[in-house]
Amino acid sequence: MNPINKLTNWYFSRRALPYWCILLLDCVIVFFSGYVVHYFEVGGDEFTRTFWQTTYGFAIAMIPFIAGFRFFHTYSGIIRYSSFEDLRRVKAASFFGSLGIFILSFLPIPAKFVVFLTPIGYIGLFLLSTFMMWIVRIVVKLLFEEFHTDGAIPVAIYGTQEGGVSLANAFASAKEKKYLLRLFISDGADMKKSYLLGHKVILNGEGFTEELKTKGVKALVVSPLKSKLFRDNQSMVDELMQAGIKVFMMDNAYEWDRKTQLSQNQLHEVEIEDLLPRDEIKVDMDAIGNMLKGKRILITGAAGSIGSEMVRQVAPYMPAEMVLVDQAETPMHDVRLWCQRLANEFKSENGVEYPTKFETIVTSITDQNHMEMIFSQHKPEYVFHAAAYKHVPMMEDNPIQAVRNNIRGTRVIADLAVKYGTKKFVMISTDKAVNPTNVMGCSKRICEIYCQSLNQAIVEGKVAGETQFVTTRFGNVLGSNGSVIPIFREQIKKGGPLTVTHPDIIRYFMLIPEACKLVLEAGTMGKGGEIFVFDMGQPVKIVDLAKRMIQLSGAKNVEIKITGLRDGEKLYEEVLNDKEGTIPTHHPKIMKAKVREYPYEEAKRNEDALLEICNTHDDMQIVKKMKEIVPEYKSRQSRFEVLDK
Repeated sequence: MNPINKLTNWYFSRRALPYWCILLLDCVIVFFSGYVVHYFEVGGDEFTRTFWQTTYGFAIAMIPFIAGFRFFHTYSGIIRYSSFEDLRRVKAASFFGSLGIFILSFLPIPAKFVVFLTPIGYIGLFLLSTFMMWIVRIVVKLLFEEFHTDGAIPVAIYGTQEGGVSLANAFASAKEKKYLLRLFISDGADMKKSYLLGHKVILNGEGFTEELKTKGVKALVVSPLKSKLFRDNQSMVDELMQAGIKVFMMDNAYEWDRKTQLSQNQLHEVEIEDLLPRDEIKVDMDAIGNMLKGKRILITGAAGSIGSEMVRQVAPYMPAEMVLVDQAETPMHDVRLWCQRLANEFKSENGVEYPTKFETIVTSITDQNHMEMIFSQHKPEYVFHAAAYKHVPMMEDNPIQAVRNNIRGTRVIADLAVKYGTKKFVMISTDKAVNPTNVMGCSKRICEIYCQSLNQAIVEGKVAGETQFVTTRFGNVLGSNGSVIPIFREQIKKGGPLTVTHPDIIRYFMLIPEACKLVLEAGTMGKGGEIFVFDMGQPVKIVDLAKRMIQLSGAKNVEIKITGLRDGEKLYEEVLNDKEGTIPTHHPKIMKAKVREYPYEEAKRNEDALLEICNTHDDMQIVKKMKEIVPEYKSRQSRFEVLDK
C-alpha cells in the first residue's frame, strides 16, 4: 500500500478529528499566509531580520482570527463533509480576523508585538488565508470521495436540471456515501460533450448503457423531475434491465418541491410498480381534510389493501372518531398497532393526546345485530365501504358467499347508514362490475344498483333519510392482497415458472395510495347517486409484466408458463358498459358514468328473492337469479355458461 493510501485509510477510518486539530491547522495556515504576505511586502533581508518580531506580532494577531473561527464555527464540522456553507463560514472568519489585525495596528500595543501591513497586505492576508483553508477542505473532501468508497454504488443521474443537480449535491454532502456519481444523462442534444459539476454528460439514446458500463456505473438514479418521462420511456427501461443496471427513484417524486433539499435516503431501488407508465394524480387534499376533520368515520374492510390505506390517508386529518371494521383478526391487529403508533408519535411530539378516537372491531358486515349496535353507538357521519370478497375464482366456486357477504353485507351497511343519519356513504366497486363475466363482478354490480336506487328513493322522498350514496369504480391496484405482482414475486423467489393465464390478457393498474386518494376526492365531489369511474391510464399486458419482473429481479432461467384462462376471467376489463357513457367532472382522472337506473322497490325485491334462493344452497339457481337482475352478465370459462344458452 502506497503512503497516500495509508494516510487516507488512517484518516478516513476515524469518525472525525478532534476540533482542536482543525483549529490548529487553520491557525498554521493563517501564520503561513502572514509570513508570505509580509515577505513580499518587506523583502527577504528585512523579513529575516525581523522574523521573531513578526512571529510575536502574528501570535497576537491570532486572537481576532481565533475569535472569528469561534464565532463562525469553522472547526465544529468534519472537513471531509465540507459544503458550500462551510466555505462561506471560513471566508467570513478570515475576513473577521484580517479586519481585527488592521484594528490592532491602531491600538496602544508595543510595536514589537504588532505586524504592520499595507492595505494591500491586509487584503492579501485575507485572500491567501481564505484560499488555503478552502483548498485544504476541498482536497480532503476530494480524497475522501476518491478513496473512501467502500459500499458506495457508482451511479449516473438521469436529469441535468434542478432535480439532477440537487441529487448530485445531496450525494456530495452526505456523511455516509451510498452513491458515487460518475455521469449525468441528458435528453437534450445541447448537452452533448458537456460537463456538469465536474462530471461528464452523455446523451440518452440507444446503446447508452455501454458507456455506463465503461465508466463502471452500476445504477441509474432518476431525477424527481424525470420520473414520469422515465416511466414512459419503456425502451430505456428495457435497455437498463437487460444490461443489469439497477434503477433508483425518489419516494413520492410527484410531490417533490424544488425548494426542498433532497437526501440520498429518499431514494429506493425500483420495484415493478415504479416502472409502470402512469400519469401524475393530483387531488385536493385540503378539501378532503376540511370534509373529514372532526367527523365520525366508519371504514369497512379496514384491514384489507384498500381499507387499510384509507385508514392511513384519513387519520392524518384528525376526524373525531374512526370506527374500523373487518373480520380478519391478524391484519386488523396490524391496523390497530399502526393507529397506536400514530397516536404515540403525536403525543411525544406535541405533548397532548391524538384528537382521534380509534375503534378497531373484528366482526362481519353481515352480522346485522352487531352492525346495528355499532351504528347506534357511533352514528358515523361518513362511511367508506371497502369490505367485499374480491377473488374471482373463489367466488365462482362459492356464489352463495358472494351474495351473502357482498350483496347482503352492503345492504345491511347501506340501510343502517340511512337509519342513523350518515351524511355520505362511499362504496368501493370494481371494473369487474361492468359487463360482468363472473359471480364476483355481478355481485358488485348488484351492490351498485341497490345503493344508487336507494339514493334516488331518498331524493324522491320514498325513503326517509339524508344519506348521499356515491360509488367508485376502478381496476386492479398494484400490490394488493392476492394480486398478480405479489404472486409473481413469490414465484420468482421459488425459481419459477411465472404463471400467466393467457398471452394476450391485459389489465389496468393503479397504485393503492393513488386509488384511495381518488376515492376520497370522489367522495368529496359526489352529491349522491353517482357512479364515478377512474381513468386507469394505459393497460398493461400481463405477460410483459412478468418478463419485466424477471429482468428486474436479476433471476436467470425463469420461465413463463401459460395456464389458460381461469373461471370467469376476461382477457380485458372495461370500466364502462358498452351502453354507458361518461360525463366529465372537474377532476381529469374522475368521470361520472351514465348507467341504467333501477327503481328502489325493484332493486329491493330482486335482492330479497336472491337472498331467499341462497337458503337453498343451489349455486345454479343463485347465479340464474343474478343473471336475471343483471342481464349483461355473461359467464366466461365457467360452469355457469350453460345458463346463457
